[in-house]
Amino acid sequence: MSTEIKNLPFDGEQGSISKRTLEIHHDKLYVGYAKKKDEIVEKLKEFSHGGDLSSANQTYSDLRGLKDGETFAINGVYLHEWYFENMGGDGELKNEISEALIAKYGNLENFMKYFAACGMAARGWVVLAWDTHDKSIRIYNGDAHNQGGVWGAIPLLVLDVYEHAYFIDFGSDRKSYIEEFFKHIDWNIVNQRYISATK
Repeated sequence: MSTEIKNLPFDGEQGSISKRTLEIHHDKLYVGYAKKKDEIVEKLKEFSHGGDLSSANQTYSDLRGLKDGETFAINGVYLHEWYFENMGGDGELKNEISEALIAKYGNLENFMKYFAACGMAARGWVVLAWDTHDKSIRIYNGDAHNQGGVWGAIPLLVLDVYEHAYFIDFGSDRKSYIEEFFKHIDWNIVNQRYISATK
């Protein structure tokens, strides 16, 4: 079954994040991960449906390469979908998620400063998540799609800090990109994710 490509949930630019950047990001990178995901899943069927498993090896094997690529491609799809989905709003923080962030970080300013600093420290992703083990909000960083994620943590707010997300519009000024991202978060989506995750 092919991955369903989700359209951008908004039209045009997001402030200084240009339509061109968003279209390249969505149409080339996200769609590319979806195609690779489908290709890998298809190739894995050869192994999972009676294929030759005798070469499986932790140093190198076709199966090892596919399994590593599987998590990279699938997380590449999911993280981009969450990232695009939580954009397109007015940046106004409200509802239950606002109360939860205040309870966790003392006030919203502390949360925003910490999340932004995590964005400066990450090489790929920053994810505000509900950790189902701790029953708590956490911010996790990932240097690659399949690194840094925590099993049992449900993404609430996802920020892509790879250079492709901002370099056309901001050059190497990642800080300004993160500030612009905050202005266009759809906190209603984040709040829905929070309510669903904490049920």
